Amino acid sequence: MERDSTEAQVAGIKLHVGLEFHRTIDYDRKAMRRALVKGAAAVRKEARTLVSRRVVSQPGEFPGEVTGAMRRAIGVIGKGSKGGWIKVGVRAIPGSFYYPAVLFYGSTKRNIAARGNFMTAALANLGGEIREQVRDALRHALVPR
Repeated sequence: MERDSTEAQVAGIKLHVGLEFHRTIDYDRKAMRRALVKGAAAVRKEARTLVSRRVVSQPGEFPGEVTGAMRRAIGVIGKGSKGGWIKVGVRAIPGSFYYPAVLFYGSTKRNIAARGNFMTAALANLGGEIREQVRDALRHALVPR
């Protein structure tokens, strides 16, 4: 390890301030990507369980399941090219308009009242746990040399 140091004379007292640092720090992207994928899978699973199994849902509740298409469409929407982020949400459902947004915001044209956002609730339920997993992975992914 190298040392960057500074010496100074302050009021008759000799001060020596040093900073130890590493020449390089290795970053293991695979470890971080693995932790993010694991966290995304947990959020996806939680969101799928939050979508109500009842066919009819009331305004403010999480949407109900009629065909199961929305439940199956919950998954990974995008990933960062370097593995720095993963986005989980409802993918486009083939053969239908994108109705998860309509369920969340409501629609006066279709006479649909707004429902609860199950994706944010899933992340809120698991946020602390996932944050700790990612922090732990980051501690192990950064290796000073």
